[in-house]
Amino acid sequence: MKIRPGLCCVAILALLAAPLWAQAVNVYSYRQPDLVRPLFDAFTAKTGIRVNVSFLNQGMIEKLRAEGDRSPADLVFTVDISRLNGLVEAGLTQPVASDILNANIPADFRDPAGHWFGLTTRARVIYAARDRVRDGEITTYEDLADEKWRGRICTRPGTHSYNLALISAYLTHHSKAETRAWLMAIRKNLARKPQGNDRAQIKAVWSGECDIALGNTYYMGQMIRNPDQKAWADAVRIIFPVFEGGGTHVNISGMAMTGAAPNRDNALKLMEFLSTRPAQSLYAEQNFEYPLLADAPVSELVASWGSFSPDDRNLMAIAHLRQTALRLVEEVNFDQ
Repeated sequence: MKIRPGLCCVAILALLAAPLWAQAVNVYSYRQPDLVRPLFDAFTAKTGIRVNVSFLNQGMIEKLRAEGDRSPADLVFTVDISRLNGLVEAGLTQPVASDILNANIPADFRDPAGHWFGLTTRARVIYAARDRVRDGEITTYEDLADEKWRGRICTRPGTHSYNLALISAYLTHHSKAETRAWLMAIRKNLARKPQGNDRAQIKAVWSGECDIALGNTYYMGQMIRNPDQKAWADAVRIIFPVFEGGGTHVNISGMAMTGAAPNRDNALKLMEFLSTRPAQSLYAEQNFEYPLLADAPVSELVASWGSFSPDDRNLMAIAHLRQTALRLVEEVNFDQ
């Protein structure tokens, strides 16, 4: 079969152009698609580099271990410092050296060795019934153990990573014995067996099943945006508790480059893009979280919830106490 010269030229031009658009970054993400896809689309629009995302519910470490050096994943995205640290301790990440990342992400929110970088923060707060909890009635995490809250608290399981991070942070302020006593007192104050996600706790406050609940800040924004859940959000207000002598517990969403990273250069470009003001602002606006770049604004809705002073405890210290926190939760049979 003869190929006409014109078609041949077209084919050659297509091959020459293909690498520009065939460039890609492969991501494994615990974050929900609607939370990160707008960021990846913005990156593709700016650079022409496609972002392929595999969304996982669990088992990221096991998956990466099984794939080994043949893993297609360049980057991992997750929430919670213990999950990021777990990837590092499993030997599944590689250090990244970037002046851009180091300038944009505060030192407290990135690994000193460059294995992970935070993207946003969220506070672990108290959602209080507007009509049943007075202003100033609860101000600290320690107050959750007060007998006046007997039968009035709802929370998701203590073994969930969000609560384990809070308990780990509590351990940086208190002894193991004091933390055990605190957990036992909260267990007695529960209105029901720990169950469901954070939004389920806020729904329980709305329905009158309990008066206060633990939850992450961004759920308020997600509920307000959901017509079926807006009534739950309207029934509560956010209280930013502090540790006695400390601040409000915060955790992070973050990213790390895998040890295999077949598209390392493109992956680094994505990491650096996500630390810039446009991406940080978009991330904060989409997810109702707090950007880490100093001059990136929070959304108007998030700003309306009020300000708080983040606790100054080191995130890695919190991550290293996760197993101790888990043992205490099991010892007191917190999840019943």
